[in-house]
Amino acid sequence: MVLIAGVAVIASLTYSDYGLGWDDFTHSQYGDLLYAYFASGMTYRKVFSFVNLYYYGGGFDLAAAAIAKALPFVDVFDIRRLLGALVGIIGFFLVWRAGRRLAGPWGGLAALALLMICPLYYGHMFMNAKDAPFAVAVAGVIYALIRAFDEFPQPSPRTVTLFGLFLGLAVGTRVLGLLCGVYLVAGLLFVLAVESVKLGVGPALARSARFVGLLTLGLPLAYLMLGIVWPWGVAEPLNPLVALKYYSHFWEVPWREMFEGRPILVPDMPRTYVPTLFSVQMPEVFLGLSIAGMAGALVAAVVGKDTPARRAALVLVLTAAVFPVLLTVATRPVMYNGVRHFVFVTPALALLGGFAAAWIWQQTQRLPRLAQGAVAAAFLVGFALPALAFRNLHPYEYTYYNRFVGGIQGADRLFMLDYWGLAFKQATEELDEYVEQHRRTLPQGRKLRVAVCGPHFAAAAELGPRYETTYDGRDADFYMRLGEFYCADVRAPLLVKIEREGVTYATVYDVRGRPFPSVFAAGQ
Repeated sequence: MVLIAGVAVIASLTYSDYGLGWDDFTHSQYGDLLYAYFASGMTYRKVFSFVNLYYYGGGFDLAAAAIAKALPFVDVFDIRRLLGALVGIIGFFLVWRAGRRLAGPWGGLAALALLMICPLYYGHMFMNAKDAPFAVAVAGVIYALIRAFDEFPQPSPRTVTLFGLFLGLAVGTRVLGLLCGVYLVAGLLFVLAVESVKLGVGPALARSARFVGLLTLGLPLAYLMLGIVWPWGVAEPLNPLVALKYYSHFWEVPWREMFEGRPILVPDMPRTYVPTLFSVQMPEVFLGLSIAGMAGALVAAVVGKDTPARRAALVLVLTAAVFPVLLTVATRPVMYNGVRHFVFVTPALALLGGFAAAWIWQQTQRLPRLAQGAVAAAFLVGFALPALAFRNLHPYEYTYYNRFVGGIQGADRLFMLDYWGLAFKQATEELDEYVEQHRRTLPQGRKLRVAVCGPHFAAAAELGPRYETTYDGRDADFYMRLGEFYCADVRAPLLVKIEREGVTYATVYDVRGRPFPSVFAAGQ
């Protein structure tokens, strides 16, 4: 509880540090349309044709829009950042509770700490309106199902309610929430197989059928929640499957992203994309404990002495951690923006890491006090190192890379770092300071023109009304670019440089009288 309270305090003090990214404006508009839909008595139908976002749920966007309507004096993007932090903290709470049920108090504490030092989860919870809330909803489903297997074959009304609530939120946020059904089936098949040997096929089937029947009572609540956060998803019975089909085919003009030192078209990313990025973006202690937890969960499920249902909970969590990654390796879909689409895997990985940490600590109790202290110190150092790295990277925690690749300095030439464009917030603030100090030497009677390589809407919002953004460098006053490979280099006075640990995240140049043809590098 102290850890969760501490992170809540940190979040409340730092949420406004996080800049705007590529999708912020579109999602804010989607939230306004969802709000208008419900405010009109569900007659305002424009929300069902807005870009392609109606294929996603918008519960987070709807909540942010509703709060913004109630608090019109607060900036909507500040609301979105603070709401994201709140949703992320709920995820911490859910993983802590699930970890306690899976591996006891030490397992819950370790799982919580691991998720807190996970850059994919912590970094995205402030500014990712889809993937982070989806991860929290999936964590809620996993927690509810762990409770259900604890109570097998008769889950309590509270457990069934939690299952329905979080399942609806998961599918209603991203249709990939249907994967939760795979997790449930994996655990159920395990307990059915083990009980069939011990009790006979008939009694085992009866117990499993009773279990499934009671969980089914939560489906009406799930459908209700799905309809609230994703109205298009219930407008027609098969709409979720339509969305699934839509997202199984790439719909945009392909672009290139840096992977292993080569700019590759996103439909051509290799099968190793997701495993590779997980191996270099997760802290070493997170990787070590989660992999150990996978092995330990498999062993405990197969030869453990616990009840079949409790061992089934381990199978459930193991499936939630591994299956989405294996499915991606097997099917090789279009992959981009790092592994942000896999934030929802991190709670399960943290739970497995907590399971391993609890087992290690339990075995340590047989050792002398000095050895126990050494193990405890190793744990503390393992958790402290990424936390210190977060402090140095703030507010770009999501760009963390571990020591296997040489940190962000080693990753800079191999992978994408600030693909979301958050550094524009700090860059625009420093540009504004420069403009204030040199106002008399700048063009008068018109807006200052800024050529931008990065998210234009975000740059325009951060810059404010006295600037206008453009892609054209031929008549620009300033050039603001991300530190990514696809942005053009220019020979001009450098005004602003945003960097962390010697790595450039964004720069601003004075290009008056130095025209250049494009903000994009040749060939991009």
